[in-house]
Amino acid sequence: MIFALDSNIISYVLKEDETIINRYRQEAMKGNEYVMPIVVFYEIKRWLLERGAKNKQVMFDEMCCTIPLCEFDKHIWDKAAELYVQTRRNGKPTEDADLLIAAFCIVNKYVLVTNNIRHFEHIDGLKLVNWKET
Repeated sequence: MIFALDSNIISYVLKEDETIINRYRQEAMKGNEYVMPIVVFYEIKRWLLERGAKNKQVMFDEMCCTIPLCEFDKHIWDKAAELYVQTRRNGKPTEDADLLIAAFCIVNKYVLVTNNIRHFEHIDGLKLVNWKET
C-alpha cells in the first residue's frame, strides 16, 4: 500500500509526535510506502520559513530525501477541477490545496493519511486514514 502524507501528518512528525512516528514506523515495517504530494511540500516549506524554524527545516529536508516528492500531471489537474465542481454543487466547497491532494490520491489510488478527515470525507473515491485516532 502507498500512503500519501497530508501536511498535518508531516507537521506531527516534525513535532516528534510519538503516536504518528510509531505508526509511520509500523507501516514501513509492513512494507508500505510513502509519498508526499508536491502541494504538501509547499505547505510545510512555507510554514517552516514563516516561523524561521531552522532545526525543523533541516528535519524536513532530511524527510524529503527519504519520501518521494510527487509532481502533478494533467490527469491530477483534471481530477482536481472535477472535484472543485462536485464539492461546490454538493454545498461543500473545498480549498484548492485539499482538492489537489485528494485528486492526487484518487488518480494514483493512494491512501491519504490525515488528521483533517472533515476536510476530505465528502470527496467521493478518496481513501482516508487518521493515524491520530487509530
